[in-house]
Amino acid sequence: MSLNIVVLAKQVPDTRNVGKDAMKEDGTINRAALPAIFNPEDLNALEQALRLKEQHPGSTVGILTMGPPRAGEIIRQGLYRGADTGWLLTDRLFAGADTLATSYALAMAIKKIGHVDIVIGGRQAIDGDTAQVGPQVAQKLGLNQVTYAEEILKIENGRATIRRHIDGGVETVEAPLPVVVTVNGSAAPCRPCNAKLVMQYKRATCPMERTGDEPWSALYDQRPYLTLNQWSVADVEADPEQCGLSGSPTKVKSIQNIVFQAKESRTLTGSDADIEELVTELLNEKIIG
Repeated sequence: MSLNIVVLAKQVPDTRNVGKDAMKEDGTINRAALPAIFNPEDLNALEQALRLKEQHPGSTVGILTMGPPRAGEIIRQGLYRGADTGWLLTDRLFAGADTLATSYALAMAIKKIGHVDIVIGGRQAIDGDTAQVGPQVAQKLGLNQVTYAEEILKIENGRATIRRHIDGGVETVEAPLPVVVTVNGSAAPCRPCNAKLVMQYKRATCPMERTGDEPWSALYDQRPYLTLNQWSVADVEADPEQCGLSGSPTKVKSIQNIVFQAKESRTLTGSDADIEELVTELLNEKIIG
């Protein structure tokens, strides 16, 4: 059976480079001040989607992402690896969304896409670490969900067999389609970009990414596939009050970059006396115990 697969992906700030300008006065992330990368676990999810596409001829993989126009890079990265299409949700009304508003916007977009068999996303994004968006999308769409997936083993007879990596071990579960699956970082890493696909899609952009004076502007009329799907709040028929800041009950008051530095050091031997002294100190300082 052929499958219509949607991968939820996010362009995130590289949290290894958080500085004093990482947050705006209103409590939202200043994404312009941080390098942007493809959320790592979403790449694991993309690999699972591409494997399903290979196993089921005629299947399609689409990348769904929300963000400013520059987030179109996430769709291109998906196309370079074998995805077929993508949709960028971009609108000032989407800005500042927490997980509730984000999942609402994504769910409305999936409804617009229609006839989706499986939605796959990373377990969580490194800029929030909440692991809430995938389950919330499933709830809003009324779909089955499987979290902490490590591998989608097979899909047959309208059911997905999935191996989950959970606390205490591994379990294999079945779920009827359509289903939302969130994938752990312990899943197979995503394949590298394909050189031929990079050459084919390197000029692919959303309309808002263009300046209008690119030397290759004529290509967009000649090759319609280079124009990526770009949707606003109105395009997905969403309620503006449930999008962005207005639809986000979560408010971040501050963000801090904390660096731990050792003030002193001490060399211990492997003797019983030194080990006992260290354990006693850790217990007294409430570090362990």
